[in-house]
Amino acid sequence: MATSFSNPNAIILIGYMGSGKSTVGRMLSQKRNLLFEDLDDVIAHDAAASIPELFIEKGAKSFRELEHQTLKKVLKSAANKVISLGGGAPCYYDNMALVAATTPHVFYLNASHKTLAQRLFPEKKGRPLIAHAETEEALQSFIAKHLFERQSFYRQANHIISVDNKSIETVVAEVGKLI
Repeated sequence: MATSFSNPNAIILIGYMGSGKSTVGRMLSQKRNLLFEDLDDVIAHDAAASIPELFIEKGAKSFRELEHQTLKKVLKSAANKVISLGGGAPCYYDNMALVAATTPHVFYLNASHKTLAQRLFPEKKGRPLIAHAETEEALQSFIAKHLFERQSFYRQANHIISVDNKSIETVVAEVGKLI
């Protein structure tokens, strides 16, 4: 049975914060001569505030509603583009179903909790969700629990790419081979 997608040429990257979605997305869009949209950047631009500010000022529930509305707006555009979603975006409302109906090119950039903690610990102050972690080990533990909770959403992606111990160029090449 053929599936009808609203934008079959869109490429969507999902995964936990720190998995490389924005970095991979930017490079992939340059190599493919496509537009690039980072959902968090669109939200911040439209709201004229940073994501940490919005999360703190509005609270998690209101932020997730704003994220959902912005995702719907971004997905409606028929432009061929690469879109990176915030780490929690696939896990709320019907966001994953919307993404799956948009394109067959949904990639989960899968990183281990250890890799993510190493990447995120130095910048934890700018990320409200993990700012509480006092040590890298505590952050690893938090991320492991969070990943477990989110896996059912992330694993709905059409493709799963492990990013541990890989360069950005290698991940971009792996995504490119599957498009």
